[in-house]
Amino acid sequence: MKVAIQGIKGSFHHIVAQQYFGENIDLLECLSFSEMPNLLLDKKADVLIMAIENSIAGAILPNYALIDDFQLNICGEFHLPINHNLMGLKDQNIEDIKEVYSHPMALLQCHNFFKDYPHIKLIEDKDTASVAKRIAENNLKGVGAIASTLAAEIYNLDIIAENIQTIKENATRFFILNNNKDKSSVSANKASIKFITSNDTGSLAEVLSILAKHNLNMSKIQSMPVINTPWKYAFFADFIFKSYADYFDAIDEIKEKVEIVKILGEYTKGKR
Repeated sequence: MKVAIQGIKGSFHHIVAQQYFGENIDLLECLSFSEMPNLLLDKKADVLIMAIENSIAGAILPNYALIDDFQLNICGEFHLPINHNLMGLKDQNIEDIKEVYSHPMALLQCHNFFKDYPHIKLIEDKDTASVAKRIAENNLKGVGAIASTLAAEIYNLDIIAENIQTIKENATRFFILNNNKDKSSVSANKASIKFITSNDTGSLAEVLSILAKHNLNMSKIQSMPVINTPWKYAFFADFIFKSYADYFDAIDEIKEKVEIVKILGEYTKGKR
């Protein structure tokens, strides 16, 4: 199984890959989300793992656009608790650390912890695990990283402080993506769709009432501007259902009420 992730070994995407598919995988490391879809379309990867929203920061809108533009299929999801750890070379304590590098979101989520250590300078970097790797490869004393426990293990760093995020209940939702055009699956209990309504009063409410009528429980709705059409919006919605027949009937009815409806994926409600 060739699995493409954003980031490198030790990243949170890597943790999801291991927990979802097991450790016997061929990991493809990507520097950005935007380079991932072509790996799938060129058959260099079997699946992609892509973060789609964080419980604190909200939705990652560019990733919705990538899924839509490249017609990727959502075949699964995974919810991962995000625990940030301060780490550095061995035999150092927090007083030895002068600079800490990490992804901007990780720094933001741990900002309160560092208020007690004004001698530490916080510096934004491209990725959590890549900082850990750089510290190890270059033997950087006095430099810390905020990353996962897996990163500390892989790059042989000491964890100086555990779970330093301000909000302890912090989780990220990831989509598992493939290039399967046949999205139908009678074993599915969750689906993601994109739809565009008219500008008529109550058009969105009409779609939501159809979902409710067919016993579909909407768990997420996200709006995005329609490119080249100012003040027009597409909606990305996730919903859970018990009956595939109810879901099928709801989609048929929604198609009659909106300008566009597109199924992005049918899958099993996410692992945790």
